[in-house]
Amino acid sequence: MTDPGTTPSQTVGPFLSIGMEWLHDPYVVPKGTPGAFWIRGLLVDGAGTPVPDGIVETWQADPQGRFDHPDDPRGAVARTDGFRGFARSMTNAAGEWGVFTVRPGSLPALDGGTEAPHLDVTVMARGMLQRVVTRIYFAGDDRNAADPALSTVDPSRRATLIAQPADDGYRFDIYLQGDSETAFFAV
Repeated sequence: MTDPGTTPSQTVGPFLSIGMEWLHDPYVVPKGTPGAFWIRGLLVDGAGTPVPDGIVETWQADPQGRFDHPDDPRGAVARTDGFRGFARSMTNAAGEWGVFTVRPGSLPALDGGTEAPHLDVTVMARGMLQRVVTRIYFAGDDRNAADPALSTVDPSRRATLIAQPADDGYRFDIYLQGDSETAFFAV
């Protein structure tokens, strides 16, 4: 009798990135934008291995906390400065990703307060049937303490949502599972 082997752990397969690569653009703002910086990190699976074929997408408000979108409750802001509010980064062979952006402004919260500056993040990768969603907040921002979404995260896991300063901007590693798992939101 022939041993059929072990069923692969990948349920989606290694081809996720092929159909998405044409939309790869890690620039929220053009190169040379004043105050722009990189947020870079690793995408890591539950075994602690970098994920070489993942996709990290970010959405964010502009530095004034506004969106060029009809759902912005204050009205859409037409853009002429190259700010897109969206970026998509494919991970490389070492699981590294990065987006070039500017610091977003605070947003009005549903309760009448404000949300701390953050980027909304979607992660897709091999073996995942559904995307996962998280946020990136910035270390040292006093507004983090009052952010309504961040306050719903277990205090022992909040640090998984805080980007740390780096030489060219910020560092934010995303752990899909395990002891260091990034906090993800049910959306």
